[in-house]
Amino acid sequence: MKRSILAWLFLSILDFACARPTTNSLPKSQQFTRRTNEHSHPVLEKRQQFAQGEPINAKGNGAPIGGGTNHQLDLQNPDNLGAQSTDSGVVPNLKWSFSDSKMRLFPGGWVREQVITDLPASHDIAGAQLHLTKGAIRELHWHRVAEWAYLYQGSVRVSAVDEHGENQVDDLQVGDIWYFPKGQAHTIQATIMYPNGFLLAGNFDVLGTTFNVDDWIAHTPKSILARNFGVNESVFNDLPTPDPYIFKGTEPSSTEPDISNPNGKLEGNSSYTYHLSQEEIVPAPGRGGTIAIVDSRNFPISTTVAAAVVTLEPGGLREMHWHPNAEEWLYFHKGKARATVFLGGATARTFDFTAGDTAVFPDNSGHYVENTSKNETLVWIELYKSERVADVSLTQWLALTPPDIVANTLKIPLNVVKGLKKEKQLLLAKNASG
Repeated sequence: MKRSILAWLFLSILDFACARPTTNSLPKSQQFTRRTNEHSHPVLEKRQQFAQGEPINAKGNGAPIGGGTNHQLDLQNPDNLGAQSTDSGVVPNLKWSFSDSKMRLFPGGWVREQVITDLPASHDIAGAQLHLTKGAIRELHWHRVAEWAYLYQGSVRVSAVDEHGENQVDDLQVGDIWYFPKGQAHTIQATIMYPNGFLLAGNFDVLGTTFNVDDWIAHTPKSILARNFGVNESVFNDLPTPDPYIFKGTEPSSTEPDISNPNGKLEGNSSYTYHLSQEEIVPAPGRGGTIAIVDSRNFPISTTVAAAVVTLEPGGLREMHWHPNAEEWLYFHKGKARATVFLGGATARTFDFTAGDTAVFPDNSGHYVENTSKNETLVWIELYKSERVADVSLTQWLALTPPDIVANTLKIPLNVVKGLKKEKQLLLAKNASG
């Protein structure tokens, strides 16, 4: 009896197996359902999740973030999640956002700084954003380092006096630049309705780097002040609180004041201002945007800071290159960008940038900058602690090296090497090709 029951069970199972269709013979929807029924969890197609702020690549490597995280920052920085597969090794943070800086508010404006301690990888340059209302004054002062600035909003009047008693008063517009050498006395006043904003560059946060006039006078005996200026001590009864930094002033005149000076003017090669706003900026090689270089070659007084103001069209690429003479400090003014920094020794890291970010690319490190926006022009400023802007183009270098050496090194066809452009293609348009 037992044998007949077992035989019946065996034949029933065999019958069922033969009648059951294979998975491949089912419609796709039923195939997926079948797989779902066979497993406790469905087998989903592996796909990357960086756009959703999750560290999962196309191979399925990684896992969702289960612990505490700032999801908005993760979405803004997919390359921090591992999106770029060519990244390797340990690269320090090379990025700081002004939005992470403490903002200081004053009657007439505000300032926020990125200091060296915020971005330790930047050894040469730190930056600040400063905004003024109409008539507001950045008080009279001088620095132990040079001050470089770019006006990106509004209009300001700058004035300065050097050690020879030569002076300059100049009204600046959006796009203009000033440079006050180390130790030169100066001040800035906004001339139109708010907002008036500019980028400042220089390491001003270190104690003993910035010297404010009212701060000094407030800490000097009145009897000495009276003798020094040849006035009565009572003149100094209402001194302001030391170090006001920014304060409201009287509304400036519509025209530059004519100050008679027997010592002469700071003009020509001695001028502390550069009117980039008055220049025609032509497309850069590669037709992907524009680069306006302002350094000691066209702004002679600027001997310790060299600058480039760059615009890059959507999808454009600042070609792969490096700078042989200095590290590069950057301020991203508009748009979104991506850059990979190569430090040698199989070490590289990719960063994502947006407006308000600052960054530093270490001395001689290889890098590129890509505009990742589909419809917005990328605008950034490059600064170098140098008298000139200099870069070495990777493509140009390879194009001007014996072709067989390049082909053997990179394992690429000889005809590809011979087709490389021998002229720098600084800003490559989105659809640019060899």
